[in-house]
Amino acid sequence: MILFLLACGILILGYIFYGTFVEKIWGITNTQTPALNHPDGVDYIPMPTYKAILIQFLNIAGLGPVFGALLGAIYGPVCLLWIVFGCIFAGAVHDYLSGMLSLHHDGKSLIFLIEKYFGKRTKYIALFILVAMLLLVGAIFAKSPASIIAQYTNTSVGIWLSIIFIYYFTATLLPIDKLIGRFYPLFALCLLVSSVLLVSILFTQDIPAFLNFDLANHHPNNLPLFPLVFVTIACGAISGFHATQSPMMARCLTNQKYGRPVFYGAMILEGIVALIWATLGICFYENSGALLAAVRRVDTGGVVSEIATGLLGTKGGIITIASVVILAITTGDTCFRSARLSLADFLKLSQNKLGIRLILTLAILAGGVALSLINVSTIWRYFGWFNQTLAMFTLWLVTVYLYKSKKCFWISLFPAAFMSGVSSAYVAYDKLFLNLGVTPAHWIGIATMFISFLGFLFIAPKTISRT
Repeated sequence: MILFLLACGILILGYIFYGTFVEKIWGITNTQTPALNHPDGVDYIPMPTYKAILIQFLNIAGLGPVFGALLGAIYGPVCLLWIVFGCIFAGAVHDYLSGMLSLHHDGKSLIFLIEKYFGKRTKYIALFILVAMLLLVGAIFAKSPASIIAQYTNTSVGIWLSIIFIYYFTATLLPIDKLIGRFYPLFALCLLVSSVLLVSILFTQDIPAFLNFDLANHHPNNLPLFPLVFVTIACGAISGFHATQSPMMARCLTNQKYGRPVFYGAMILEGIVALIWATLGICFYENSGALLAAVRRVDTGGVVSEIATGLLGTKGGIITIASVVILAITTGDTCFRSARLSLADFLKLSQNKLGIRLILTLAILAGGVALSLINVSTIWRYFGWFNQTLAMFTLWLVTVYLYKSKKCFWISLFPAAFMSGVSSAYVAYDKLFLNLGVTPAHWIGIATMFISFLGFLFIAPKTISRT
């Protein structure tokens, strides 16, 4: 377990040193935050920093660092490298800069930022894609827990789906401090405690396989590490979905200096959770083939239950399944809230009036209910690629901002170019897209990295104003 502790230590050091470096590049000022400038009692509400950290962590985490890390563990211990270094140099940078950019622009959503830095035409495309993604994620994270609860209680899925959507309606409509601010810090602590408890049990067992770290691809079907690992493990390394969530806490911070623990720090916490679950996946099963067979037999949620029951007993399994349900639901409701904020920013509608907020909430929930009634399994397969493509897009957005502001844009340029390569390689490789095979996909990904990197260096001085 020395490798696991070393990985966690590197993440913490990354927060202390690289996080401080990124913060200095951004430049903290004494300018009052949006929460203090114009609190509206709904979305702009000053919040204690510890609550903001835990809420941000839960909003960006959900089931991502659990399910994604378990699926990534099928490739073997090499997946830990992506979690550690992806989190420090890509994911946390992405979250911090996008969160602080929102804070800089009055807590506005990603839609507003896209319009400001990429033009009005781009925002229409972005609005459609972002809202569709948020509604899709929200619908799936309503249907999944409803199915789990129905299975364990021998009741109707439709009943539980209705109950969950009623909760979504309430959480989306009410001021952020009523439900989210009150209960989500507790849910976040539950996720952290349960994850730490599970991995701590491994320290009492002899796990020789995990000590033999290597860079080999252990996937039974020999699926390529690049780009699949970088798409499979999104939350816990880098996820574009986070940029849709950060504006919620950007509207609640009371000082700019809290941006690093809230945005960068919450991502580091998520990276630790991803390390824990990747470690559990690698250690609990005999080999990658056994882990893959378990995923196919009982799905990823069933693997979580098997690990929890095996390490903590029957009661532990029940508690873990309850945690999975809670995590899914708390991811879903923040999706719908983010969709409401995005539409409000797009339409330039104030949200302190209940009537306007109610209309937007009903429209958004109607879309979520419709999506939950159809088969979205095929669409969901596109989500992993889109999530990382959105991360790439957001990194280019903050790179443009840093360049215009005459700040060190290299910290976001490198991960932006890398994620451009990941996204293009996935399109070239995956059967749902071009299905060109491994070698062409690798060359396309590498070429895209260099072209986008050099293209920005040569094009930016001519097309981007630095005034």
